[in-house]
Amino acid sequence: MIDKLFYKNMLKNTFSDPIEIIFWDGDKVQYGNGEPQFKLTFHDPIPKGDLIQNPSITFGEAYMDGVIDVEGDLQKLVSSMYKSQESFLSNSKLYAHLLKKISNNTKRSKENVAFHYDIGNDFYKLWLDETMTYSCGYFNTPEDSLKTAQQNKVAHILKKLNLKEGQSLLDIGCGWGELIITAAKNYGVNATGITLSEEQYEQVKARISLENLEDKVEVQLIDYRELKKRKFDRIVSVGMLEHVGKDHLQEYFQKVNELLFDGGLSVLHTISSPQDGGSNAWIDKYIFPGGYIPSVSELVGHITDEKFYLIDLESLRRHYAKTLEKWAQNFENVLKEVRKTKDERFIRMWRLYLNACAASFETGNIDLSQFIFTKGTNDSIPWTREYMYK
Repeated sequence: MIDKLFYKNMLKNTFSDPIEIIFWDGDKVQYGNGEPQFKLTFHDPIPKGDLIQNPSITFGEAYMDGVIDVEGDLQKLVSSMYKSQESFLSNSKLYAHLLKKISNNTKRSKENVAFHYDIGNDFYKLWLDETMTYSCGYFNTPEDSLKTAQQNKVAHILKKLNLKEGQSLLDIGCGWGELIITAAKNYGVNATGITLSEEQYEQVKARISLENLEDKVEVQLIDYRELKKRKFDRIVSVGMLEHVGKDHLQEYFQKVNELLFDGGLSVLHTISSPQDGGSNAWIDKYIFPGGYIPSVSELVGHITDEKFYLIDLESLRRHYAKTLEKWAQNFENVLKEVRKTKDERFIRMWRLYLNACAASFETGNIDLSQFIFTKGTNDSIPWTREYMYK
């Protein structure tokens, strides 16, 4: 006989909003006062031991497999779980601390990147904006379109880089090339992008050719650690550091130090944790293998360990929550096309990923940080932050 009392006790304090739970035998129970904001249906019981040992993977797989269904806003449901301090997920948040030794050598890093980014440019084209930018946007107003927010983000970063015509720029993890293309066109710099994704590499090469920028922009299919005997005036990295792994963070900053000219400047745009860094078992298994979200204090420590000068730090947490909300909406709007190549389990996995990440940024479980730091002093930077917003 199934011990339903276990599930009732577990779920009693899991949500900060009123919710109706429907069990596999039709039994219903409501937690919280007022109109239920969500309905959570268990079609079958979930093994108790799995829930206790690894609630993140167990809950995620149960949703992927259709063992549980949600009626209502999935993002708000996950947010409600994160906001409840007594939730069974309270010690297993999306990026809760996970002690797991991962060796992201060059071979493993390439495999990890391929797992996520090489599932097809056509898939990403369905729900990203026209710029094919797969990182946090920058909303001058909440009403900005996704495309506008991504163009704002690129412009914001390029201003922070304080670029001058003829300078050399390296983009570590260049994605589909929007930043390096824009930098070359708008600032006249010589831009180099590197990526480990073969699909992104081919797309960037095609775009460079289409824009007739072969003399200003190059892209290489290479690990950043394999760059040798080159120096750059500026180095930028957007949404790549999350894939480096805890044991390789200092190696990243050492390499940036090696690649920067004296007086050079770097902008780092990365997901961060407000307190302890960590990972998440479900995300690691199904979305980003080998990933690690560093804490802000960890990053500042690594920056200062390399004797860089930390110039600026900005949080874009709310901007990433909004970006993910728009991606999730776009994803739902193109399900007919997605279903032509992906099965229902994949669709539920990506729906949960996008909405859970949006919830995690919304609740402050994780953050998005932009750092500016220089190799030695750099007195060419304007006296005030006004230049970032002109």
